[in-house]
Amino acid sequence: MSARQLVVLGTASQVPTRHRNHNGYLLRWDTDGILFDPGEGTQRQFTLAGVSPGTVTRICLTHFHGDHCLGLPGMLMRLALDGGRFPVDVHYPAGGDEHLQHLRRASVGQDRIPVREWPTAGRTAADCGSFTLRSVPLRHRVETLGWRIDEPDGRRMLPARLEARGIVGPAIGWLQREGTISVAGRTVALDDVSEPRPGQSVAVVMDTAWCEAAGELADGVDLLVCESTFLDRDAELAERYLHMTARQAGRLAAEAGVRRLVLTHFSRRYSDPLEFAAEAGEQFDGDIVVAADLDRIDVPPRR
Repeated sequence: MSARQLVVLGTASQVPTRHRNHNGYLLRWDTDGILFDPGEGTQRQFTLAGVSPGTVTRICLTHFHGDHCLGLPGMLMRLALDGGRFPVDVHYPAGGDEHLQHLRRASVGQDRIPVREWPTAGRTAADCGSFTLRSVPLRHRVETLGWRIDEPDGRRMLPARLEARGIVGPAIGWLQREGTISVAGRTVALDDVSEPRPGQSVAVVMDTAWCEAAGELADGVDLLVCESTFLDRDAELAERYLHMTARQAGRLAAEAGVRRLVLTHFSRRYSDPLEFAAEAGEQFDGDIVVAADLDRIDVPPRR
């Protein structure tokens, strides 16, 4: 299994259906588990997906509409029961702090669960060790943030060049740390035996109408998880309720240079998921996944 993978826990918008749970997206990133928008029933979806809730190390909320946050109390309780890693970091729009406090104390004993709160406003960047977590405000009916994960760029060592210069074993680590090494009286620089390795990136663009900020989030990412609540024939409804259509999601992916587009957050009015793929595909000729509950979608390998 890929060490960097999206586990889809729910794909419905406002109302769940027989086949679609409320939102929930677990991004498995090496030893971290970043849970986005746990809607109702999220902890049960973990069981159905065969994934331990204890893998969650961080929770990110895009906004405080119920289908994106009402599963938070249950998830916090479940992490406490299962011995999750605490304190759990919770990132959320700062203007919704009152709602966060209600959710944290929704049942007896929940206030004792250790949570590290990260109220977030505007464009921010948090250093999370192996990645940077960025936020950008989106265009919805309430304060809403999009989230982006960025791995720092690195360098890829080239074995043939290392061998040609006689650099082996511990000397490779020395060169990576120091930037240069002397071998047989000759100085070898890191650039001589390696090449740039772009870091991987993931963006989560939930409830929003079309806006420049969505493009900022999606710019060049390997994996874009994007709401596509409506089809284009209901574009008027999309604009009225400040959501995106599948066509707009495809356009966003194309203009941003995305590698893999994951469509989700579907209105219950539609029964054929292939319509979403077809509509997005008119704009974007890259890899499109119409998410279904319990799907596992790999982050594309590094470029």
